[in-house]
Amino acid sequence: MLASGAVPTAYQTLQEGLRGLPPFEPTRVLTEWTLDPFLLVGTVWVTGLYLWGVWTLRERGDRWPVGRSAAFLGGVACFTVATQSGLAAYDTALLSVHMVQHMVLAMVVPVFLALGAPVTLALRTLPRTPRGLLLAVLHSRVAKVLTFPPLTFTLYVLSPWALYFSGWYAASLHSPYVHELMHVHLVIVGSLFFWPLLGVDPLPGRVGYPFRVLMVVLTLPFHAFLGVTIMQQTSLIGGSWYPDLHQVLPWLPDAAADQRLAGGVLWASGDLIGLLFFAVLFVQWVRSSMREAVREDRRLDRLEAQQRRGDG
Repeated sequence: MLASGAVPTAYQTLQEGLRGLPPFEPTRVLTEWTLDPFLLVGTVWVTGLYLWGVWTLRERGDRWPVGRSAAFLGGVACFTVATQSGLAAYDTALLSVHMVQHMVLAMVVPVFLALGAPVTLALRTLPRTPRGLLLAVLHSRVAKVLTFPPLTFTLYVLSPWALYFSGWYAASLHSPYVHELMHVHLVIVGSLFFWPLLGVDPLPGRVGYPFRVLMVVLTLPFHAFLGVTIMQQTSLIGGSWYPDLHQVLPWLPDAAADQRLAGGVLWASGDLIGLLFFAVLFVQWVRSSMREAVREDRRLDRLEAQQRRGDG
């Protein structure tokens, strides 16, 4: 509580902005919507451009798989829920809620967006000059470096450690701009890691299925180790932010207990989503092998037919 006549600091102003927030319940995710204009405008633009691409294809008589559109719109919906719903309303009040938001942005959103194949759609619908620029970017040295599998794996694994064990996360609590950039960063790092692994878009950095599966499997122990580390951490992530917030939101649970819950959320959800993605890769691998077997059978049939004609 501010003393009479005291000038609030930016720190106190941000915490005062949470005053009146009701106690958290799972249903609050759907009832306590907030508005982030910067991210909302970006989301509308991205969605509009994708739908314009689909409409352009259909207008000229080409088909675009409905599943791809559904996947992309699902990724947009997940991003909107993570940044505009009750997850966003409570993400600076409860570390455990932020951790759910983190996993949605870093794993769920990138996978759905990648399955929507937006790069392929752009290459099929853009005019000649923009399409040429996009191809130049995809074949550039920068793109090859940013999608280099060992680098994307390292960024994906180390980024959460840098976030929670440096001053970065505390800075995101004290600055709305850093907070928004953190959300965008999570999606970008997740996309750099997952998009080449899914291999739907023609991106550099794609590798064979055995290596893709290996990279996904290697992420599982890192999620578990980070989750356990957070659960066992004696110092509070975010410093004094959460204990001080009790003055504004007296219903908040003990900060240390909520931090242990956040570590458990990271551990469990990271492994679960990782295993689901592993299953997606395995299905892709099987289908790719079956298509390759069909192509090989056709090639052998053609060779056999040519040999019979030659013998005749």
